[in-house]
Amino acid sequence: MLRAVRNWCLAVVVALFVAPATAQELKIGLASEPSAMDPHFHNLTPNNSLLSHVFERLVETDPSNKLIPGLAESWKILDGNIWEFKLRAGVKWHDGSAFTADDVIFTFERAPNVPNSPSSFATSTKGKTLKKIDDLTLQFSTPGPYPLLANDLSNVLIVSRKTGEGAKTEDYNSGKAAVGTGPFKFASFTPGDKIEMVRNPDYWGTKAAFEKITFKPIKAGPARVAALLAGDVDIIEDVPTADIERLKKEPRIALSQGVSRRVIYFHLDQFRDETPFIKAKDGGAIKNPLRDKRVRQALSKAINRDAIVSRVMEGVALPASQFLADQFFGVSAKLKPVAFDLEGARKLLAEAGYPNGFKMTMHGPNGRYTNDVKIIEAVAQMFTRAGIETSIETLPPAVFFSRASAGAGGLPEFSFILVGWSADTGETSGSLKPLVGTFDKDKGTGSANRGRYSNPALDAMIAEAQATVDDGKRAGILAQAVEIAIDDVAIIPSHYPINTWGTRKGLKITPRADEYTFVMGVTKE
Repeated sequence: MLRAVRNWCLAVVVALFVAPATAQELKIGLASEPSAMDPHFHNLTPNNSLLSHVFERLVETDPSNKLIPGLAESWKILDGNIWEFKLRAGVKWHDGSAFTADDVIFTFERAPNVPNSPSSFATSTKGKTLKKIDDLTLQFSTPGPYPLLANDLSNVLIVSRKTGEGAKTEDYNSGKAAVGTGPFKFASFTPGDKIEMVRNPDYWGTKAAFEKITFKPIKAGPARVAALLAGDVDIIEDVPTADIERLKKEPRIALSQGVSRRVIYFHLDQFRDETPFIKAKDGGAIKNPLRDKRVRQALSKAINRDAIVSRVMEGVALPASQFLADQFFGVSAKLKPVAFDLEGARKLLAEAGYPNGFKMTMHGPNGRYTNDVKIIEAVAQMFTRAGIETSIETLPPAVFFSRASAGAGGLPEFSFILVGWSADTGETSGSLKPLVGTFDKDKGTGSANRGRYSNPALDAMIAEAQATVDDGKRAGILAQAVEIAIDDVAIIPSHYPINTWGTRKGLKITPRADEYTFVMGVTKE
């Protein structure tokens, strides 16, 4: 019945299809609203994607995640641990001042130290010493050989020292400090409503094809589709899986798809003796069962990944065995998705001393990832069938990430969460270090380790991989590290999304592995 009503509503919208926005203005429907206009406040894809229009990086990535020149026009290794970057000449900030090495140095001082950051950029900035050679030449030094330096730099948006000194996140949100070098200038940010940008006529690179862009957060999938069909927006991201087949048949709509570098997974509290959202079946206190590997294995076996992909994701995903899909660097060919085994899960729980299971509350965001609430609901039912009586609580993304990172005395608040991670280096090092590296703010490891998993042997292997210049050797070390993490159930992977964008006829958007909805990748047909 619900599907029939949904289809009827879409049919009505198609009939009312109106003329698209003018060729000089582009309107985009976002699935998730950025949490701030401060490019260093929250290392989160919606923030990084949108702010890439205003700010730029020294090293950029193409749609397939290949490194390409950005504000640095070239770079080279002088020896094993010193890299030299030549900055692009003639680049101006939006206020007309010149871009120099001083801005980069300031950025790397600021990025890991923004107050109240739910997930900082410390993983990309720590362990690097910057030396100014001249206004357009910088040297980066690391304690030892570090082949991923350029990859790390592709994650950090550069801000102006002139407007950024003393600026707080609120100053970026208001636009006071939101001065970049990118193809668009910040115009306005109205939380819950829209973000507006205007073309930068003095941009150093290829000028944008649109004079103005308006990003409209439209959390509900059906509402995004309706807005696209009605002509209220020209592009939407995260097309609901339930609507893909219908939209493929709509002549006035075009779809673009690509496999993401993201994994949807579950993080587990592995550091507290008693975890706040797990109780005995009678409601009494129990020791944290998630610290027992057998319980973690049971939870993984209780998840029917094929059902999640086929039913919840309607085929627009791949079952996950590890941190990245097969085509990415540093994955293990030995790992396969854990098979659904309900009896095996029950047996492991009994062996761990929980023959009758326990009670657990699972937390997650509502509206951050494709079908996130549906996934949480489905997995809660799967766990309950295995004997773990599971209730759920979903929260607005900004609230969820804040509490999941540091909501209880500065520590992760929840016991078991659904979350997603996009490997910003384009290889498994970009997941291992922040997600399962031991949390150490000074070293920049474990920056998104919301389960506080810690394994010194794994830490050593991650460090070894990051110091290995030879790509073949590094790939092998990373694969071994992945195997250790997955065998120990440091996280529980669920699936890899296949991202889908929808555009009105006459426009085409290039799908990106990083999931960015980037206007410079939009062309007019």
